[in-house]
Amino acid sequence: MLVEFLSAAALAVVLICAVVRPFGRSEAVFAVPAAALLVVAGVIPWADVRDEAARLGPVIGFLAGVLVLAKLCADEGLFHACGTWMARRAAGRPRTLLAAVFGLASVITAALSLDATVVLLTPVVFATAARMGARPKPHVYASAHLSNTASLLLPVSNLTNLLAFTATGLSFTRFALLMTLPWLVAIAVEYAVFRRFFAADLDAPVSGEDTGEPPEMPLFALVTVAATLAGFALASTAGVDPAWSAAAGAAVLAVRALVRRRTTPAAILRSASLPFLAFVLALGVVVRAVVDNGLGDALGGLLPDGSSLPALLGAAAVAALLASLINNLPAVLALVPLAAPSGPGAVLAVLLGVNIGPNLTYAGSLATLLWRRIAHQHEHRVHIGEFTRLGLLTTPAALVLSTVALWAGLRLLPG
Repeated sequence: MLVEFLSAAALAVVLICAVVRPFGRSEAVFAVPAAALLVVAGVIPWADVRDEAARLGPVIGFLAGVLVLAKLCADEGLFHACGTWMARRAAGRPRTLLAAVFGLASVITAALSLDATVVLLTPVVFATAARMGARPKPHVYASAHLSNTASLLLPVSNLTNLLAFTATGLSFTRFALLMTLPWLVAIAVEYAVFRRFFAADLDAPVSGEDTGEPPEMPLFALVTVAATLAGFALASTAGVDPAWSAAAGAAVLAVRALVRRRTTPAAILRSASLPFLAFVLALGVVVRAVVDNGLGDALGGLLPDGSSLPALLGAAAVAALLASLINNLPAVLALVPLAAPSGPGAVLAVLLGVNIGPNLTYAGSLATLLWRRIAHQHEHRVHIGEFTRLGLLTTPAALVLSTVALWAGLRLLPG
């Protein structure tokens, strides 16, 4: 009984501190000691800690590479060019700007992960709306929702996908093929709801139409990102971990930036966000302790077996609810081992839940928490009631329809 209490208490402390960030400290400041306490107290054996570190090591290495790659792309001017393109495309029309934000956020999330959308695109969206004189709310909320919803497409689009990718037993390409239709359906549902929910903001007159000069696209950065994505697919076929492709892409841009003296080794190291990587590893250890000491058995009775449509809907719903309550990273760590015996369809349904479900609550994903801090830095108030109402309108519909799309894809693309 004591080990169950200690593991649950440690998880609660880690999640609460990740949301609140007492004294402005990093999540790792609380997660690492919590994990260490569980190890010292014997709640989780050293052998299990080593297993978890071995399992999460390649995922953390990949995440570091992508974070560096995204930051160097920003230094190359990729996100500034995106903002200029959005402004020119919209030409003073907020509804067109919303469509542009949806398109860019979906592509950036899929290719460079949701962190790039939240950290690098959101400030650009604020600046673009201000340049147009448009109300920023619909466009800024779009970057938050799409950092979660649009991360369905590729194994590398979200840390949750990476954690589950091996358990699916799928290749990089087949994963993408099966998730393409659910990805498109979920984004379409979000877009339809956004246009209606924010109709007053989108129809408000704008006070300026300065679209700026035509953007100078950073071709070197674009080619590097495209080559890195191709490398992910080739690496998967060859049985090579995608972390090596991410590292190669980051290294190419890093060497270029260092030679041109646009960055420093210390800045590159900071962009890898080492405290956050430590947090991910510590969280994995804490969640492993909770799962092994009762949560796994409890969730095993809730998660449906099989890959029928009702089973997939049930798995997605359980995953969405769990993610909205305890965050999507613990949810995917807890649920994937339970879903894996039912086959890749069940694991993909869990991913639909943990990627779309976080739009229901602030605590649903770390990306949403980070987005809220960025919004506050731009003096934009985020009201929990409005956030929740929007989540209730988008999340259930997107989850159900994307799960139906997944079920259809599993039958249309067997193998």
